[in-house]
Amino acid sequence: MNFLACDLGGTKILLGIFKTDINDDSPRLIFKKKYLSSEWDSLELILEDFLENQCKNIAHPYSACFAVAGPLSNNNAKIVNLSWDISGNELQNKFNFKNCELINDFAVQIYGIPYLKKNQYFTIQNGSNTKGANEDLHAIVGAGTGLGIARGIISGKKVRVLASEGGHVEYSPKSKLEWELKIWLKNHLKVERISCERIISGTGLSRIAEWILSKPDAQNHPLQKYLEEIKNSDALRKELPEKICTLSNKGDQLMIEVERIWLGAYASLLGDVALQELCFGGLWISGGTAPKHLKNFKSDLFMKQFFDKGRLKDILKTIPIKIILDEEFGLFSAACRAKMLLKTS
Repeated sequence: MNFLACDLGGTKILLGIFKTDINDDSPRLIFKKKYLSSEWDSLELILEDFLENQCKNIAHPYSACFAVAGPLSNNNAKIVNLSWDISGNELQNKFNFKNCELINDFAVQIYGIPYLKKNQYFTIQNGSNTKGANEDLHAIVGAGTGLGIARGIISGKKVRVLASEGGHVEYSPKSKLEWELKIWLKNHLKVERISCERIISGTGLSRIAEWILSKPDAQNHPLQKYLEEIKNSDALRKELPEKICTLSNKGDQLMIEVERIWLGAYASLLGDVALQELCFGGLWISGGTAPKHLKNFKSDLFMKQFFDKGRLKDILKTIPIKIILDEEFGLFSAACRAKMLLKTS
């Protein structure tokens, strides 16, 4: 029995047809295709092409799950970047799905956790069994374009998702340097407050670099010319995080400092989330930056900042920490949810 999964972002849309496997609980991919949303006027047109043209020789999916980057209400979503209004009920009727669900593109990842295979994640810390600890509690945090946080209760294959907007909590500097960054960013963006997402994200990594490069001793840095070019190009701006990481890996001291500030802020937030949620089942790190920064997440700097919680640092040693390596984990998780929907069809 087939089912459809969709990871719908502001710039790209990934669609996949999956099927059940009697020998494996995880969804098995049959076919997938990536679409650029800017080339299409609606999600319906994309689905028509995918189902009627690309998958015409594949059995029609019974259920569908759409993981969407946008606000949700009553199985409806608005994709702000695209001015698209999407109705799960209308998609269900038009494409003859038995069940169709829209869900936040980050919260959906909780559904994927119980179906993960060992090659899809890396364990940083196993944690230790604590008497009375609820190992059904999980939290997942991911820095990509933005900063996503979700929680969940997982008991076997039974999953309950607890959505969160924790990425928008106030950024709390821990040093004089971080205070300077926060003040600069407030002035640069002309805002009254700075959320964690402003710093702990791919965009945030770029902003830290812009701040470092605004200092007098950085005026001859090779990225200065690139900063001028990105002022009028969003496409070039999106490539800045990768350039920062490349220069850091080559030994550029300023970019090493940029990564160090970003990683320290990320580790500190993760420690806060772990304490708040007491996620003894696992603290999962996902998002587009996760596989790229695997060596940094294993570093002494990261662990020192993560454990820097005063009297409660020992609690953090009992919590498993795992990195999602699968760059299409969003699609995989939507497929896991779509598979669950088969049982209610």
